[in-house]
Amino acid sequence: MKSISVLLGKRIKEIRESKNIKQVNLANMIDIEPTNLSKIEKGIHLPKEETINKILVALNTDINNLFYFEHIQTKDELINSINLILQDATVSDLQFFYRTLNAYNENKQNNNK
Repeated sequence: MKSISVLLGKRIKEIRESKNIKQVNLANMIDIEPTNLSKIEKGIHLPKEETINKILVALNTDINNLFYFEHIQTKDELINSINLILQDATVSDLQFFYRTLNAYNENKQNNNK
């Protein structure tokens, strides 16, 4: 299991990038050095409560969203989670999942041409 500092760092980076905010800009917004923000995002440092509050404001998010880690998994963990879902699926569900994944794959291949 990953440490809270690693999960939180990945989540901060994920939210920051989804809002097209550069690391240096977020560091300025929350009044810390860019190197310190880099260490937070890498999970080397766990931010203090005051810094977390500044991050929430700067990223315009809430504490529940910031600490939502369920989707941050390795490839193997994701495959295992998907397999658990598939085991309980009906044939109809599996057909739907197959069509959805197949359409996604075709779309991805067309976009790479």
